[in-house]
Amino acid sequence: MFTKKSSYPLLIIFLIGSFLAFSGWSALRAIDAGPEVTDADYYSKGLKYSSTVLEKRAAAVLGWQVETQLVGRTLAFHLSDKEGQPIKAARGQIFLYRAAPVSNKQLPLHETEPGVYIFTLSAEMAGTMNARVEFEQNGARINRQLLLNL
Repeated sequence: MFTKKSSYPLLIIFLIGSFLAFSGWSALRAIDAGPEVTDADYYSKGLKYSSTVLEKRAAAVLGWQVETQLVGRTLAFHLSDKEGQPIKAARGQIFLYRAAPVSNKQLPLHETEPGVYIFTLSAEMAGTMNARVEFEQNGARINRQLLLNL
């Protein structure tokens, strides 16, 4: 009598083998990748989320705008309100995020004229880096993300 062989056992063995191989590969990727957190303060920012949202809403209601210019190695930020008037005496900071966690920096911005805040990039700051600029005044705060390619 003629018996028909079933291919289901081979298919099941292939599926189980594929699952085990993919699980092993993903476990190795997770071990080798390490943490890819670019902002060391992400946890504390999460804890202050509601107050940060209120600060951003206050800045939006005030109509704050930030214009960014790069002249040579100097970053200039023009901070103005909804009427276009410069915002004076705000506290400005720039956060520079590099690939290596030890080179992340938080630096102050200096107001050179009303509403104009500058930061001079040093010669060692080269290549591509992420940055975040933040301005705060009287409980209102505005943030902008930047990608610098120097």
